[in-house]
Amino acid sequence: MTPRTPPPRAARPDPTREGAFDLLSAVLVRHRSLEDALDTLPPGELRDRAAAHRLAAAVLRRTGSLDQVIKPHLRRDPPDPVRQILRMGAAQLLLLDTPAHAAVATAVALARSRGLTPFTGLVNAVLRRVAESGAEALAALEGPRLDTPHWLWSSWGNDAALIAAGQTTEAPLDLTVIGEPPPGGVVLPTGSVRYPAGTRVTELAGYEEGRFWVQDAAAALPARLLAAKPGESVADLCAAPGGKAAQLAATGATVTAIERDGRRIGRLNDNLARLRLPATVVQADATTWRPPALLDAVLLDAPCSATGTIRRHPDVVHLKSQQDVTTAVAQQQALIIAAAAMLRPGGRLIYAVCSMQPEEGPGAVPVAMNAGLRHERFTADELSTLPAALTKAGYLRTHPGLWPEYGGMDGFFAARFVKI
Repeated sequence: MTPRTPPPRAARPDPTREGAFDLLSAVLVRHRSLEDALDTLPPGELRDRAAAHRLAAAVLRRTGSLDQVIKPHLRRDPPDPVRQILRMGAAQLLLLDTPAHAAVATAVALARSRGLTPFTGLVNAVLRRVAESGAEALAALEGPRLDTPHWLWSSWGNDAALIAAGQTTEAPLDLTVIGEPPPGGVVLPTGSVRYPAGTRVTELAGYEEGRFWVQDAAAALPARLLAAKPGESVADLCAAPGGKAAQLAATGATVTAIERDGRRIGRLNDNLARLRLPATVVQADATTWRPPALLDAVLLDAPCSATGTIRRHPDVVHLKSQQDVTTAVAQQQALIIAAAAMLRPGGRLIYAVCSMQPEEGPGAVPVAMNAGLRHERFTADELSTLPAALTKAGYLRTHPGLWPEYGGMDGFFAARFVKI
């Protein structure tokens, strides 16, 4: 009797696609942040986890555009898990330069592994059509507008198109460096050092020795504008993960880093220890904590909607709403009032948020002035390396559309105040 030849086994999906599917489900179904979701992935190769994160982020960053490319090839709306697989396949084909055969085959295998076998023919057919005509279809779309919720687009005013366009691509890696930077980076006009997207910071020369830390070029500006001096007593409120506290400590100032979240205290301590920079770390609510003596300066990088960081954290588009902005504003106002009470007469406050929302930026200025602070404009000399970030009112305002020749930057607002 001739033995039967078993049918060929279907290729199993690789860890990258499995991980990316889980990440997208966490964000879009369970409404968890992408960063938190990444921590829940099964242990595996770092490269697999990084690739899964990159694929999920590409889908989250360009969801509106990907849906428009896929739509003409669907007769009816598929179940949400199938739609996620189609988005992933389209993102690989159109955004990540994955060969067509690999993108289609792994998408079909993923559908099987997730109990969606009846839809494998649909996945195969749709993605083959996307491979043939998707690039032209994508190029014809008004992508930035499709990928940006209306409530955000309308709040950004005349800069909306520029901001949204700057958030469609993966962000590079920026470092704040003490001494000589690792090879391969570009020194930006503001002093930050930039490396290509996907660079592994832990593999750069000098990481273990604490010669640098990750910090977007825009995020590095508020601490520099505080201009702390050796011996000054300075508080960094809401300090984790520690980049700004490290900047302040590097000036020779006496730094107290305040952080409420116990889960983030460990990371703050670890970062300062690696950098070998001294700071007193205190776990406390900055709205109620008070220093033993009035301070020379306070840096308040307040919790916010984080809409200036969408290119780094594309889940923000899917998780935040106008209500989150309103909630953040109330917390920011309480922190500004508390910071004012910490300062000696003549002491300085830098208020900053990584938000593009006017309520969280200029909207905070009257609160500070009612708390006994005087607004002090930033000068053209202080922002000579980034003049486009100086507003008519004397605030700092960066956004992802600035520096296109370097690869953009995060969105930040900052204002300086002096205690009356």
